[in-house]
Amino acid sequence: MRVFGSWRDWPSAAAALDGMLPAETVEALARAYEFAVAYHGEQTRPAGEPYPWHLLEALEIAVDSGTRDQDVLVATLLHDVVEDTPCGLGQVRDEFGAKVAELVDWVTKSGSRESYLSRFVTAPEEVLTIKLADRYSNVQRLHTHPRPAKQAGYYAETVRIFLPLADRLPYFRDRFGEWQENYAYLAS
Repeated sequence: MRVFGSWRDWPSAAAALDGMLPAETVEALARAYEFAVAYHGEQTRPAGEPYPWHLLEALEIAVDSGTRDQDVLVATLLHDVVEDTPCGLGQVRDEFGAKVAELVDWVTKSGSRESYLSRFVTAPEEVLTIKLADRYSNVQRLHTHPRPAKQAGYYAETVRIFLPLADRLPYFRDRFGEWQENYAYLAS
């Protein structure tokens, strides 16, 4: 199973992206990363890692999937900024444009968890790319989550909701298929 996380800061991400993406896209991503880090501040992941690592992992996964669309990649870095910080969607729109704001809005939780997750059944591929990159980052090291019950719940929800969604995109179908095999012990 492939585990992403070779980009732990913006300079390492920028070095990897140099030559892979147009310079203006890398510059837009640098701006988005700085914006997200400013809002996420000192937030950490459940296992204690700095929150920006998750944003860079999601970006690395999206890029590895073959995604090159600047708006999709920028939205990948910003995917949690409205949901988890005081940043509003209008601020995202003002800084990064209507398309990025629309993508971020798609992946921002609102209403019940089930209604939020059911939205992805009809989501466009660019939205699925962001959400599946986010989810893969969240579950690729599921064994490090400090609460075993949360590990089992994340596994079950990922198999029930995200594996069928991943079937729409071959890259993610393959990643999540390997992931499911690796974490099958959580099914029992």
